[in-house]
Amino acid sequence: MAFFRSVAALSKLRSRLAQQSTTLGSVRWLQVQSSSDLDLRSQLQDLIPEQQERLKKLKSEHGKVQLGNITVDMVIGGMRGMIGLLWETSLLDADEGIRFRGLSIPECQKLLPSAVKGGEPLPEGLLWLLLTGKVPSEEQTDALSKELRSRSKVPDHVFKAINALPVAAHPMTQFATGVMALQVESEFQKAYDKGMPKAKFWEPTYEDCMNLVARLPVVASYVYRRIYKDGKVIPADDSLDYGANFSHMLGFDDPKMQELMRLYVTIHSDHEGGNVSAHTGHLVASALSDPYLSFAAALNGLAGPLHGLANQEVLLWIKSVVEECGENITTNQLKDYVWKTLNSGKVVPGFGHGVLRKTDPRYTCQREFALKHLPDDPLFQLVSKLYEVVPPILTELGKVKNPWPNVDAHSGVLLNHFGLTEARYFTVLFGVSRSIGIGSQLVWDRALGLPLERPKSVTMDWLENYCKNVA
Repeated sequence: MAFFRSVAALSKLRSRLAQQSTTLGSVRWLQVQSSSDLDLRSQLQDLIPEQQERLKKLKSEHGKVQLGNITVDMVIGGMRGMIGLLWETSLLDADEGIRFRGLSIPECQKLLPSAVKGGEPLPEGLLWLLLTGKVPSEEQTDALSKELRSRSKVPDHVFKAINALPVAAHPMTQFATGVMALQVESEFQKAYDKGMPKAKFWEPTYEDCMNLVARLPVVASYVYRRIYKDGKVIPADDSLDYGANFSHMLGFDDPKMQELMRLYVTIHSDHEGGNVSAHTGHLVASALSDPYLSFAAALNGLAGPLHGLANQEVLLWIKSVVEECGENITTNQLKDYVWKTLNSGKVVPGFGHGVLRKTDPRYTCQREFALKHLPDDPLFQLVSKLYEVVPPILTELGKVKNPWPNVDAHSGVLLNHFGLTEARYFTVLFGVSRSIGIGSQLVWDRALGLPLERPKSVTMDWLENYCKNVA
């Protein structure tokens, strides 16, 4: 019955989306899967030829169409706002937020299969959606869960490579080392060395990406238990889904924490292709580096404080507020602390975004989770006060294009509530999640035969002379 209700809801959704020109490319994909085909790989085998022809037609008929003007500000400002990548799995709108294959986060929460009735979407369902553009049935999602479990065995040499590092090494360093150690089993590398036609590159890439997604929770939980729990590893539970099993291996079996992990992995999986980790993974893979090398590079970008490390910085800053002002901080005290942070030359972590110009929908769904499961948590109440206090102050500064909270403003407080208090580890969770989006897109990069990425760079002399000549 729930399935038919989902079909009815999706029918209304398709009707509405069909009127939105910005999502036409996604709408043509959008459909609920039947349960007849449980094999994800065979689904791709059928989809890829159609999409290859679609890309060829797009290039031949519209290859010379201009998408906009490049300004000197864009060149100097980190290519901000330039349209320069094909990224099929998600699209970020400045006002609307992220859409996964045309579906917003609330729509994913309603349409993707969940472990509990009315609960959070299963990451496996999102993986199916990102790879195929289709909403999977419960049976297909369960089949994918089982497949990922069957692929999750991690070779001993991976743990030995991690153990060679000091326990005090940052969790992201240990995690990325584990990913590099997994690389020796790359199916793409083996197939490429033997020689294979370019049209088949996606097949071993798919194997690598699926293995990578499956094994990362094992590696990530090993890093956590090694650093914070005296190396006492918790084995996987084959009766659990992807998110719940990850939570279990970390040492958290509260059903609410398992729900949080399902939500966390889903909403952190992809954020179109221009962010540092996604772009880095695409860039390195464009050189035909295998998925392990590409994803390890993406993790190193994610570890930067202006990207994935921000979720660590947010919780540490919030705890510094509590340490100085107490949990029952007044609105005026909080305003003073925010101004103190800004006047010291620092930013208020968790606010602002390079693209978004409104509250991040990923923040909103985490806030809804908190209101449902932990409304009285003191740190959540502080986060709620920050939502009221910080945007007006940042607006008053006049320099901030987006004063609203982003995904990092909330995630740490939720994890902290359920006992995962080690802020230095948070970015590893982000990394596990991001594998789903980067891996899905990489399969399509290879299927579509996307070329080596090689933008043109110029010097300041070149820019100065060019601007003088066109003035």
